[in-house]
Amino acid sequence: MLTQPKPQNLNWKAIIKEFERHVGTKGVVQRKEELLTYECDGLTSYRQRPKLVVLPRTTAEVSEVVKICDRYSLPWVARGAGTGLSGGALPTEDCVLIVTALMRKILKIDLENQQVVVQSAVINNWVTQAVSGAGFYYAPDPSSQIICSIGGNVAENSGGVHCLKYGVTTNHVLGLKLVLPDGAIVDVGGEVPETPGYDLTGLFVGSEGTLGIATEIALRILKTPEAIQVLLADFTSVEAAGATVSDIIGAGIVPAGMEMMDNFSINAVEDVVATQCYPRDATAILLVEIDGLAVEVAKNAERIATLCRQNGARNITIATEPAERLRLWKGRKAAFAAMGKLSPDYYVQDGVIPRTQLPYVLQEIEKLSQKYGYAVANVFHAGDGNLHPLILYNNSVPGALETVETLGGEILKLCVRVGGSISGEHGIGADKRCYMSEMFSETDLETMQWVRKAFDPQGLANPGKIFPSPRTCGEAASPKTLERYPGVDQF
Repeated sequence: MLTQPKPQNLNWKAIIKEFERHVGTKGVVQRKEELLTYECDGLTSYRQRPKLVVLPRTTAEVSEVVKICDRYSLPWVARGAGTGLSGGALPTEDCVLIVTALMRKILKIDLENQQVVVQSAVINNWVTQAVSGAGFYYAPDPSSQIICSIGGNVAENSGGVHCLKYGVTTNHVLGLKLVLPDGAIVDVGGEVPETPGYDLTGLFVGSEGTLGIATEIALRILKTPEAIQVLLADFTSVEAAGATVSDIIGAGIVPAGMEMMDNFSINAVEDVVATQCYPRDATAILLVEIDGLAVEVAKNAERIATLCRQNGARNITIATEPAERLRLWKGRKAAFAAMGKLSPDYYVQDGVIPRTQLPYVLQEIEKLSQKYGYAVANVFHAGDGNLHPLILYNNSVPGALETVETLGGEILKLCVRVGGSISGEHGIGADKRCYMSEMFSETDLETMQWVRKAFDPQGLANPGKIFPSPRTCGEAASPKTLERYPGVDQF
C-alpha cells in the first residue's frame, strides 16, 4: 500500500539552494504571492498553493530536481501549460511543483520519416505550424490546442476533434525520454512504429504524471489531405442529430471529426463569437469534417448530406475553402470559453458512451439538470461518444460547488451504466478519482497500483491523483469503501 511521505523538520533554505544550483535563482519560485499563479490548473474549483515551484529547462535539470525530491522524500507534481480540466496538475500540500513551461524547443523535424521530436512544453499547435509549409500536420487537436502543451497531452492522453478518425495522443507518440521518480533518465519507444519488449510508451501515455515526467517526445506527423470539406447540419431534435451520427458511421463513412452542440451551446457561442453560421433556433447542430482524396471526399459529402436530410436536417452548409472551414469550426472551438458569458462558473465533465446511447443519455442529463436545478450545456465529440456536459453555476453561492459536483458524478455514473467510461480525454486527476471504483474492481485497482509502485515506490510522483483515497468524494471516500478496496491509493 502506498503512503504519502510527510516531510517534517526539513531545512527548506538548504533544499532551495540545492535546486538553485541546478536551475538558477530565477528557476525557483518561492514567494507566496508568486506561488498563487500555480495553485490550480484549468479546474479552478480546487486550489492548493505548492511549497515552491522549480522551472527546469533541460532533461538533465529535470533529473537533478527529481533526484533532490527523492533524496528528501519530497512529493512533487509535474505541470506544463496548466490547461488540464481534471485537477491533474493540482499541487498537494508542501509539494514541489516541477513546471516544464521553459522547455519549448522543437528538437528535430524529420519530414522523410514523418516525425518531429519536441520538448514537453512545446504547444500543440506549434507542431502543425512547424511542418504545415511542407504539407504535414499533427492530428490530435484538443480545443485548447493553441495553449496546451504536448507534455500535458501525453500525460492525459488528450484527444480532440479529429480523434474519431486519427485517434488520440497515444496513437501519435513514437517514443519518449523520461525522468523516472528516482531521477533516472530512460528512453522508451523509438523512431520506428514497432519495437520489441513491453509497450512502455503506451503505458506511460495517459499515466497523468504518476510514473515520471516526459521531457522529450517523438511524434508522428501526417500528410495534409488532398481535400477537406466541413458540413454543418441543423436539426429540430437531438434524437434526429444522434440518429444521423449512427447512420453516418453505419454507412461505413469515418469522418475526420463529428461534433454536436445543443441549443444552449449554440446561442452561447453566437453571443460571444458571432460566427453567424449556427442557427439560433436549432435544437442541435452537427459538424462533420471529411478528408482524403478529392473524389472520395466529394462522394462522401453527398452521402452524408443525404443521411442528414433523411433524418430531418433543415439546412446543410458545406465549406471547402480553409477560411470557410475555420469559420464553421470557430464556434465549436470556443464553446467552453463562451460559457463565461452565461455564467460566472462552469463545471465540465468528460464521460464516454456508446454512440447508440446518445439520445437516451442526453434525455437523462436533462432530467438530472432539472432535478438539481442547474443548467447543463452539451458540447461533445459525437462520433466517438465523448460527452462534455458543462454545468453552469455560481461558485459564490454557498453549497453550489458541492451540488454541481454531485450532478457531475451522476452523469459519470450514467455513462458507466450504459457501457461507457468516466473519461475520454481529460484524465482522472483529483476530480474523478472517487469514481474509479464505478468502472474497476478491487483487483483492477490493485493491479494498477502494482504498476505505479514499480515506478514510484516512495509514492512521490503526483500523489493523490487517479485513485480513490480517504479524502475523495462520495462513496469512494467512505471507510466502508476503503475496506472493500484495500489496495487503493491511500494518499
